[in-house]
Amino acid sequence: MTLEPGIERSDEFKVEDRLVTDVGGTLDAKVLSTPGMVTVMERCASTLSYEHLPDGKATVGFEICIKHVAAAAEGARLTVRVRLREVVEDRKLRFDVEVRDGERTIGVGTHERRVIDRARLAAEPS
Repeated sequence: MTLEPGIERSDEFKVEDRLVTDVGGTLDAKVLSTPGMVTVMERCASTLSYEHLPDGKATVGFEICIKHVAAAAEGARLTVRVRLREVVEDRKLRFDVEVRDGERTIGVGTHERRVIDRARLAAEPS
């Protein structure tokens, strides 16, 4: 495994489509939803992991602990950043995650993923 603590990835994204909510009509504008923010954090960590794994391996998320601390309006362009903080037993990956709008923090927290064997997962009965 070539996953080493300290590796990072950042992606830009636009607050739109399935990432937004008006909280069941209680807001006058659409904003980045918390599940939408979690989605971009998890996707970024998954992509970073996959780029450094040997063939036949992938990761699945199993824990996320985040704070959604500021709103981001529909149409905003934000940056998600993940940094691999720790690798435990060559299979548990612990990340620091954040979403920012320039200098403003939108969300921050931690995310954990587990390395899996893709062939083994595909062979499991559904």
